[in-house]
Amino acid sequence: MKPSTLLLAAAAAVVQSATIPSTETSLEPRQQRALCDLYAYWSGNGYEVLNNLWGKDAATSGSQCTYLDSASDSGIAWRTTWTWQGGKNNVKSYPYAGRIVQRGRKISDIRSMQTSVTWNYDNENIRANVAYDIFTAADPNHVNSSGDYELMIWLARYGGVQPIGSSTGMVTVGGRTWELWTGYNGAMRVYSFVSPSGPIKSWSGNVKDFFNYLQSNQGYPASQQNLIVYQIGTEAFTGGPTTWTCSKFSADLQ
Repeated sequence: MKPSTLLLAAAAAVVQSATIPSTETSLEPRQQRALCDLYAYWSGNGYEVLNNLWGKDAATSGSQCTYLDSASDSGIAWRTTWTWQGGKNNVKSYPYAGRIVQRGRKISDIRSMQTSVTWNYDNENIRANVAYDIFTAADPNHVNSSGDYELMIWLARYGGVQPIGSSTGMVTVGGRTWELWTGYNGAMRVYSFVSPSGPIKSWSGNVKDFFNYLQSNQGYPASQQNLIVYQIGTEAFTGGPTTWTCSKFSADLQ
């Protein structure tokens, strides 16, 4: 569903990264890092956060700010408040948190991609999703705005939004049933595993299980693909004001 996320280097070039202690730090209200500019960016403790208003020009009106609430080596807490009107079928933004990825790691060489997330929307009268977004590419230095392949794990969708492509039916990955959608965003092959039974607001799983499934059942070339980005966020279409709160997100690579 998301045509692209902006190259982080562009954001990092104008936004200086903050320094966060390695022990968990809860930020007082006056210290909370507010990211309200178009591509306002923060990084620390092996994670990064981007406000990412890449599609805002499709809106007739609206705004968004993202706030970092706490950070540690074991995970981060953050939230996004947004409201968008107009262009109901266009994504306005994909605010996200991501694990900073060391380039040059083949998917076949990664043993585990364990992750955990807990989140909530305070107003669900919206058009939006909540989804992991992972890009891979044969070129380890591929820009991080796209890839050869995109893997999405949709934990929720609101207001009838749909992934790219079409549904291929139900599959079982990691002991849970998902509806698998597949299609193309330009030349990039997109696989979306969608929760068929309502929002999953607390989830722990191994993203490598999804790549293993694609390798076995969809011909995904794991030995030729490098991990480019490993993110979770919410694609905002229309509605609000609403706040998406991620009380804890962690992601590990082994």
